[in-house]
Amino acid sequence: MVPHLTTALIGPLLDLEKRIINAQPAIEHWFRAQWQEHRVPIYASVDLRNSGFKLAPVDTNLFPGGFNNLNPDFLPLCVLATQSAIEKICPDARGVLLIPENHTRNMFYLQNVAQIVTMLRSAGVTVRVGSLLPEITQPTVIELPNGGALTLEPIVRKDNRLFLANFNPCVILLNNDLSAGVPEILKNLDQEVIPPLVAGWTTRRKSAHFAAYDHVTNDFADLVGIDPWLINPYFGQCGKVNFQQRSGEDCLASEVDKILQKIATKYEEYGVREKPFVIVKADAGTYGMGIMTVKDASEVRDLNRKQRNKMAVVKEGLEVSDVLVQEGVYTFESINDAVAEPVVYMVDHFVVGGFYRVHTGRGVDENLNAPGMHFVPLAFESSCTLPNPDSAPNDTPNRFYSYGVIARLALLAASIELDAMQK
Repeated sequence: MVPHLTTALIGPLLDLEKRIINAQPAIEHWFRAQWQEHRVPIYASVDLRNSGFKLAPVDTNLFPGGFNNLNPDFLPLCVLATQSAIEKICPDARGVLLIPENHTRNMFYLQNVAQIVTMLRSAGVTVRVGSLLPEITQPTVIELPNGGALTLEPIVRKDNRLFLANFNPCVILLNNDLSAGVPEILKNLDQEVIPPLVAGWTTRRKSAHFAAYDHVTNDFADLVGIDPWLINPYFGQCGKVNFQQRSGEDCLASEVDKILQKIATKYEEYGVREKPFVIVKADAGTYGMGIMTVKDASEVRDLNRKQRNKMAVVKEGLEVSDVLVQEGVYTFESINDAVAEPVVYMVDHFVVGGFYRVHTGRGVDENLNAPGMHFVPLAFESSCTLPNPDSAPNDTPNRFYSYGVIARLALLAASIELDAMQK
């Protein structure tokens, strides 16, 4: 059941994983204390990269859209975690209104929505799906490729509450990242909205998330006794960039050069022979849009028209003005000779599964979240939060435990990030 995985386990990462496994009791105690201090997002997914000398998150999504790609054997774990999350948010929650993205043709995404519905219903919650699309004026049944079906219903707002026909929910659950802005219908509601509206890309910035992750990893590194760089990508931010008008290029080139030099210093320290690179991407947004690999600062000055057009807009056609310059982390994992990266899913503060994002047409230094990707579920031999201290660090359950630890660090950073935004 476990995918055949090839990875470069060398030097620092092997030592890192040994340290994580040996420190498991201290790590879990530390996490328990953190979850008491910070409110955890109801769900999240984290994209990881394993370079053989470094294991780090490169993106944290608070509106995950791939629950349908998880190993179905772990549905019971998803259900238990969902129960825990709902009990914290609204102990007597009986009705949840789920609001998805405005897709009616993306069947892969709609299967994700159907899986979230299954998780909630299995947790003992009544759930119905309301659509923000104006053309949904009556209950609309969408047949799904896996044999299931999803019913989208029109939302009605009365005063400061949202309703569906004969349904008065106590909680609004968003699986919509608000890239196009916060619709008026969602503002100033008496019902609790989760994740909160500030978690959407209208206001959230990746640079703020990785600033919070900096603090988290510094504390964690002290606990485990490691160099925080081994689990933390360098980053910088540049505002007021306009790719179409070619403004802000000096700022962007300067940040690229600064990060490349910092990476080069670390590579020399650890004897890494690979060429440093950075990922330039929109500071807000998802779906793998507005992303490019850069190995020299001159590359961001010499973009051709096609490259500028690609970087200029992201999801919903929004123009890019704020840019994140992030240390590129090679992925030296592969499945059937295709480049792969792990994506870990969490509900509440529990790791509930994940998958490998695999791309046959991309390289080890490129973004894999692109057309042509496919997914291989992480079929855990045992829960990735339960390592076996008597086995080798590269044994499958231990590898997945390390993934889970790093993903939970990113989840903790998201918790801190949202706490700051809501103050």
